[in-house]
Amino acid sequence: MGGQARRDQARGRGDHGRQLRRYATLVGLTFTPDAFKCGVDIVGPANLNTLLGTVPPYWASFYKQLTKRMGDPATEAGKQWLTERSPLSHVDKISKPLLIGQGANDPRVKQAESDQIVNAMKAKNIPVTYVLFPDEGHGFRRPENSKAFNAVTEGFLGQCLGGRVQPIGEDLTGSSITVPEGADKVNGLSDALKTHTQAIRR
Repeated sequence: MGGQARRDQARGRGDHGRQLRRYATLVGLTFTPDAFKCGVDIVGPANLNTLLGTVPPYWASFYKQLTKRMGDPATEAGKQWLTERSPLSHVDKISKPLLIGQGANDPRVKQAESDQIVNAMKAKNIPVTYVLFPDEGHGFRRPENSKAFNAVTEGFLGQCLGGRVQPIGEDLTGSSITVPEGADKVNGLSDALKTHTQAIRR
């Protein structure tokens, strides 16, 4: 299946979290899990309290607006409101496959956001695939990393939604990809990672 067709199918039956939809992917799989076949979360916030607690300094002027719209974690009422609406608080409701992509140097949505939900899912024996790039920030800028994550995503969506999928093959070449959790949940990913690691060591 071609790239455009894959994207169209993902829009129809999956929830691909990009831009403003990053949070929506996790919300969709925790609040309305029956509405989706799977989810792809890229740097999505799992815990709204810790998200607001780690707002970067250059967002200081925007912080008041954020807390006014989302809730103020400095107040008990605000903290409770944020907790109730955090995907992390409803992780036990996740029943569909989830792929998470994260940059270790993200100044906006810290790696801890993804770590929290991955660890919570592991504790409840809920399968998840977690892709982490140690040299990326908010989103994946290096072409090699984007290519690698797209290859993993295609394989993941192919399993969830059906259709033809191009093998990952050498699409990890030149990337800094690591998969701390769930490489075995995507067909061909474990083997591709092994080949990639061996190539780096040569």
